[in-house]
Amino acid sequence: MPSTKVLEKKKAIVSEISEKLRSSCAGVVVSYQGINVEDDTQLRKKLRDAQVEYMVVKNTLLRRAAEDAGIAGLSDSLKGSTALAISANDYVVASKILCEFAKDHDFFKVKSGFIDDRAIDSNEVVNLSKLPPREVLIAQVLGGLNAPIQGFANVLHGTLRSFALVIKAIADKQSA
Repeated sequence: MPSTKVLEKKKAIVSEISEKLRSSCAGVVVSYQGINVEDDTQLRKKLRDAQVEYMVVKNTLLRRAAEDAGIAGLSDSLKGSTALAISANDYVVASKILCEFAKDHDFFKVKSGFIDDRAIDSNEVVNLSKLPPREVLIAQVLGGLNAPIQGFANVLHGTLRSFALVIKAIADKQSA
């Protein structure tokens, strides 16, 4: 039976992880077994530069923190070595960086993830990583919204041009 001191430390860790999970919009759970120090340092730098928090965490603690945060479904993937990457304001960045790293390193595996309060499997994390950047998505949406307006303006312009040509033809005919 663990001492009360150890239990209190673990409860504090679970509470801290749970709060981080609640305050983040997306996260990715990975298996990092076999990573060397150089690769780990490079990966952590990329994640830090993208404002993604990356931590190695015990499966039991993460399972309890996820349950406490209301994220059901992560428990199935919490086996073996586990690290968690969470982002507070970007849904895609953690999955992009980690899936790109996993492509180049066979030992590094994406296990699962979550978006808001919903757990997602590794295939969904990979699909999320393939989304274009936020700016591109916004531009595509705005382009889609702008297309009907631009088409309407072109129709009006064509109608006005035709009207002007008819008036010019009538004026030319009258002057002759």
